[in-house]
Amino acid sequence: MKTFKLATALVASVALPAAAFATDLEVTHWWTSGGEAAAVAELANAFNAAGDNWVDGAIAGGGSTARPIMISRITGGDPMGATQFNHGQQALELVEAGLMLDLTDVAEAEGWKDKVFPPSLLDACTVDGRIYCAPVNIHSPEWLWLSNQAYADAGLPVPANWTEFVASGPQLEAAGKIPLALGNQAWQSNLAFNAITVAVAGLDVWKQVNVDKNMDVAAGPEMAAVFTAVGDARKLAANSTVQDWNQATNLVLNGQAGGQIMGDWAQGEFQVAGKVAGTDYTCLPGLGLNAYLSTGGDAFYFPKNRSADVEAAQKRLAALLVSPEVQVAFNLKKGSLPIRGDIDLEAANDCMKKGLEVLASGNLVPSGDMSWSPDVVKQNEDLMVEFFKSGMAPETAHQQWVSNLESGL
Repeated sequence: MKTFKLATALVASVALPAAAFATDLEVTHWWTSGGEAAAVAELANAFNAAGDNWVDGAIAGGGSTARPIMISRITGGDPMGATQFNHGQQALELVEAGLMLDLTDVAEAEGWKDKVFPPSLLDACTVDGRIYCAPVNIHSPEWLWLSNQAYADAGLPVPANWTEFVASGPQLEAAGKIPLALGNQAWQSNLAFNAITVAVAGLDVWKQVNVDKNMDVAAGPEMAAVFTAVGDARKLAANSTVQDWNQATNLVLNGQAGGQIMGDWAQGEFQVAGKVAGTDYTCLPGLGLNAYLSTGGDAFYFPKNRSADVEAAQKRLAALLVSPEVQVAFNLKKGSLPIRGDIDLEAANDCMKKGLEVLASGNLVPSGDMSWSPDVVKQNEDLMVEFFKSGMAPETAHQQWVSNLESGL
């Protein structure tokens, strides 16, 4: 079992030669909230300090807005120097089309195979034995974030799990609170569904459906219970009218909402607001029911460029992103977990330490993006949007979800 070591010092691993002169490198990403911007600044500062120049290409609106723009630029002959994608298949067609820089030499020089944990993160960057991306973090969506203030205002104890959270909903509403904050975007509804799946159905069922592709289990009673729980979430979020995920997080921050199902990136917003884990807010991995986390997250790909200077700078940035000092600085601000197991995270707060404990325990599942094609993911996002916005019966949504999965077999 892999464990996280507390190192006494951080030793830079970047073995590539330094730049003879600064090279501008445009980096596109969709990190624009307060916590995200603070984390990106750590990457930019490190790259600039190493002698190059990070040209920030932030695209507002989240990944669903940014990815088509990024892909259009790459396929249209206007590539950026580096671009964010999530772990999984989002950039696979670009790699197969020969549009992405091969980073295998960097990975071998830096010993990524011995340092990146879990190995599935690097596997997600590998096509035909070659490595095409640099993973930077592990982001898990299976978290329930709770406002200690909202529960204090309502005279209620802070729930210890999803079941207690659902039971507290009517009393929160009576106290003028929104029980569940949920932004009005497709991916947020789908994230809530996936988090509830792992929490309610458990790891074995999740693997049978998403890894073994067992459609009998997908249509079975364990997943029926998940859709019932998602129906509970719909009721709890009925009065949540915000759009963006960080707006929903802000409702929890300000004590206006009892909780939010959101990835650990929400922690960056709590940090920027000066909130203290365990005092101002409570975090429950696996919604407090099953302490499982998925190993999704972010990686940077480097579109091919005709300039030898740009390519050299791309490889320097790739090595830097995985280096221990950058991993610490970035992930402490981002609220995510590091992609290497040999770095010092004594500065981590209580929530990050909970995540590290789950990560070390091995209770992990790959992200949905690693298991299903973008088409299937999009179909299920659309389904969850329809479900949360309508009176669709859980049974009907369950049947349609199974049909969506079957279309991807």
